[in-house]
Amino acid sequence: MKERIVRIATRASELALWQAEYLGKLLGHPYELVKVKTRADVDLSLSLKDFSGQGVFVKEVQQAVLDGAADLAVHSAKDLPTEQLDSLVLAAILERSDPRDALVGTPFGQLPKGARVGTSAPRRQAMLRRMRPDIEFVEIRGNIQTRLDKGRALDAVVVAKAALDRLGLSDRIAYVFEPDELCPQVGQGALAVECRVDDIELIGWLAEKCDADTFSAVVAERSLLAQLGSGCSIPVGAYATRVGGRLHLYGIVASLSGETAIDATGSGDDPEALGMQVGNRLLEQGALSLIG
Repeated sequence: MKERIVRIATRASELALWQAEYLGKLLGHPYELVKVKTRADVDLSLSLKDFSGQGVFVKEVQQAVLDGAADLAVHSAKDLPTEQLDSLVLAAILERSDPRDALVGTPFGQLPKGARVGTSAPRRQAMLRRMRPDIEFVEIRGNIQTRLDKGRALDAVVVAKAALDRLGLSDRIAYVFEPDELCPQVGQGALAVECRVDDIELIGWLAEKCDADTFSAVVAERSLLAQLGSGCSIPVGAYATRVGGRLHLYGIVASLSGETAIDATGSGDDPEALGMQVGNRLLEQGALSLIG
């Protein structure tokens, strides 16, 4: 019987292709890439908050699997909507890379007053405003290299450290934000893999590659986000770690201006229940008034 060739749907950016190749090699089976362009990749004139709904970077990739053009889809977990499609299963989350945000350009402590910093993420803007309200944010979109190129005209650019590490650009990092300074986005640094619910063979293969600790952490973070009913266009950060066998979750919600922030923590053994618990603590403190 001829060995199955696994078709991996992926966005076509350099980072996305790196991630898809990483997954393909990890699977240990013959594979080919199915490159997909999303509307958010093509239309760079719009800010991310101008796109309706969640999943602006994953819808077309998921559709390739649903249509039978690909067998599985690989995403940055931070881009994946909290509401799962009925026909797809989140079959694996791979071992997490560094989830922190990094600054390329001028080190954070050396940024001049009124520094111009590039990022289109409301979370990054709001939480950096808490530390430096004088910063002027410039919205920049595109793949990593495009953002770095645009950033040459600015004082600095904020990007995910994992992206720089994966593309061999770690030497460009001027500063790394600790989670208590700039809390990571839900799922940041992790790769999520979806396939069709009836593809039992592939579900089995992916289960062998799923990292249990990362899966638990990301499920907890996504559960918190779902409890708040928000997506990546809202200043929400969440970061789960396993310490001494227990899962610890920190969540924070900020106003777009950065003037107000609410945070909460929790510990537990059930990732989904933990996310709901911490999410409810944020809601009890008035999180809806910040994200509404």
